[in-house]
Amino acid sequence: MPLPDELRPWIARVGALRLDAVPKEPFVHLPDADTKVVVRVEGSGRRSVLVVGPRVRATYHAGKPLVSCVEVRLAPGTTLPLLGVPAVDLVGRAVSLGDLPDRKARQLADELRWLDPDPERTVERLAEVLPGRLTAVADSSRTELVRAGVDAMSIRTGHLPGPVPDVARELAVSERQLRNLFAEGVGLSPKHYARINRVRAVLAHATELSWAQLATATGYYDQSHMTSDFRALMGVPPRSYFTGRLPEAMPCQSVRRG
Repeated sequence: MPLPDELRPWIARVGALRLDAVPKEPFVHLPDADTKVVVRVEGSGRRSVLVVGPRVRATYHAGKPLVSCVEVRLAPGTTLPLLGVPAVDLVGRAVSLGDLPDRKARQLADELRWLDPDPERTVERLAEVLPGRLTAVADSSRTELVRAGVDAMSIRTGHLPGPVPDVARELAVSERQLRNLFAEGVGLSPKHYARINRVRAVLAHATELSWAQLATATGYYDQSHMTSDFRALMGVPPRSYFTGRLPEAMPCQSVRRG
């Protein structure tokens, strides 16, 4: 969903999902370094606004029918100013947004709760309620450092993440400061963020290159290193994942309170 300029310092992406029938294949939640706000409407009409923290490993679930969701991915460094909690407090959690202790989170939950699960309407509403907090985040030197660190630890065309000490020196901070910045603004250590980014790059480009070429292109020492890292985060080695030999699907977890 295209974002207006005033939301770009806050929001990385807005997307939608709708399930009208029980999926035949397990639903995979990939390892994910982002924090998301999810507006969810079940077939029964039950509505909820959730905050879903970074996910350090993949999980596999049996899908549910008649569920519509809009997912708002927060930009790095905005979890604390927008929701009142550091990202590290949300790792591996899916909680009701209104149950977070900060008043800003409860206000945002109230603003989004009765929206239809439509990404365009969600973007419009966010543009109405967030501008008052925009300048502080956009001009924050701490937020800018978080984003510079995320950029340095991400794979993109012509760039592979360097060692954490080198990235800290590039940003003129200590390694401890860099870890603290990532914990607050991303929720993960710089090293684990890079691991997730690499595995997601493998997932994105697996059909384009051989395994050995893919390992080199994504910054692994060799193919065995890539396989080991992939297994650790995805639960199965690459060949098993791409041939559909997946871990057993589990029921979706209940939303945790608080």
